[in-house]
Amino acid sequence: MPGPTAGRPDPAGDMSTAPAAPAGSTPGGPTGSPPAGTAAAPGRGTVAVLGGLVALGPLTTDLYLPGLPAIAQDLAAAPAAVQLTLTFSMFGVAAGQLVLGPLSDRLGRRPPLLVGLLLYTLASAVCIVAPNLPVLVLGRFLQGAAGAAGLVVGRAIARDRFEGVAMLRFLASISLISGLAPMLAPFLGAQLLRVTSWRGTFGALTALGLLLALVAFGALRETLPPAARHRGGLTTTLRTMGRLLRDLRFLGLLLTGTFAFGSLFGYISGSSVVLQHVYHVSPQTFGVLFGLNSLAIVAVTQLNGRVLARRFTPGALMLAGLGAAVAAGAALLLVTTVWDLGLVGVCPALFVLMGSFGIVLPNSAARALSLVAPQSAGSASALLGTGNFLCGAVVAPLSSLGGTPSAALLAAVVLTCALLSAASYLLLCRPTTPAATPAPAPAT
Repeated sequence: MPGPTAGRPDPAGDMSTAPAAPAGSTPGGPTGSPPAGTAAAPGRGTVAVLGGLVALGPLTTDLYLPGLPAIAQDLAAAPAAVQLTLTFSMFGVAAGQLVLGPLSDRLGRRPPLLVGLLLYTLASAVCIVAPNLPVLVLGRFLQGAAGAAGLVVGRAIARDRFEGVAMLRFLASISLISGLAPMLAPFLGAQLLRVTSWRGTFGALTALGLLLALVAFGALRETLPPAARHRGGLTTTLRTMGRLLRDLRFLGLLLTGTFAFGSLFGYISGSSVVLQHVYHVSPQTFGVLFGLNSLAIVAVTQLNGRVLARRFTPGALMLAGLGAAVAAGAALLLVTTVWDLGLVGVCPALFVLMGSFGIVLPNSAARALSLVAPQSAGSASALLGTGNFLCGAVVAPLSSLGGTPSAALLAAVVLTCALLSAASYLLLCRPTTPAATPAPAPAT
C-alpha cells in the first residue's frame, strides 16, 4: 500500500485523496505498472463489458419490480412478504461482495467474475421454477450473491487502471451504460408482463447472465498481474479490511455512500407499491416514471464526471449533492403529508432526489477507492458494496411497515437516509479529522 495519503485542503473542507507512492517504488507503483491516473484509456469494448457487468445489479433488482403485485397474487403472499425477495437479494449482493472482492485480490479479477456469472445464471433459473415464496426468496439471495461479481470486480478494475479525476471519468463512462439499466428495466419488465408472466422476467435474466459470462470470457482481460496479488488468507483479508475501516476518511466516505444508497433503495423498493397502489398508476406508467427518474441519475452522473469534476472541488460537489438530496427528501415528505399534492408534487421531488445521487454515489466511491492501492482494491470495493447493499436490505421493507402502502412512510425513509449520509460526510470527512494511514498491502 502507499504510505500516508498526500492531500491538500479544498474549499469544501476535505482532503484530496490521491495516494502518494511508497518510498523506493517505481513511478508506476510497486509492480512497475503505469501510473493509474495516466494509464491508457480502455477501449470502448472494455467500457461496454464493464458497464454491462455493473448493470447486472440494477437489472436484477428492477426488471421484476412491475411484477411484484402479480407475484403476490400467484404465490398467495402478502405484498410486504413479497418484498423479501428484494431484501434477500440485497443481503446476497452484500455477502457475495465480501467473498468475491478479496478473492479478486488473491486470484485476479477474471476467475471470481466468470464463476460468479455462471452461478448467477443457475440462480436465475431457480427463480423461474420457484413453486412458492420461500424458494423464490432463496433464489433471489443466490442471484444477488453471484451477481455481486460484476459490481465488485468492475470497481476493482477501475482502481487497477485509474485514480482521481481519471477514475471518476471512467466510472462515469461505465455509469452511462449501467445507468440505462434502471431506466429501462421497469419499462422492459412491464412490457414482458404483456406477453409472459413474472417468471418470464427471470427467464430474461437467465439469458442475460449466460450472455455476459460468454462475453466476459472472450473480451475482458486480466488487470491485476500476479506480482500485485496477495497470498494471504482470511486473516490477512480481515486485517486489511480492519485497517481500512480505521481510516476515518475512508469510513466517512463509505458511510456517506452507504446511506445515500439506502435512500435510493428506499425509493426503489417502495415506489412500485406506492405508485401503483396509492396513486393507482398502471405498470406501464410506473415503468415510464421510474425510467425518467433513472434518467436523472444518468444525466447528472455524466455531467459530474465530464464537466463538474473539472470545474469544482470534490468537496464542493459532495456538499451540493448531499444538500440536494436532503432538500428533495424534505420536499417529498411535505407534499405527501402537509400539502397532499399527489403525483404533481411527488414526481418532481423524486426526480431531484435521484439526480442528487448522480453526484454523491460516484464521488464517494471514487474518492474512497483512491485511498487504497490496487492490490487491496477488491477488499475496499467489497466494503463499499457490502455497506451499500446491507443498508439497502434493511431499508427495503421499511416503506411497507404496517402492511399498508404509504407515500409518507416512503418519504420519511428516504429523507432519514439522506440526513444520515450528509451527517456522515460532515462529521468524518472534515480537514480537522486526523488523516489515518491507508492499510498497507498484504504481504505476498
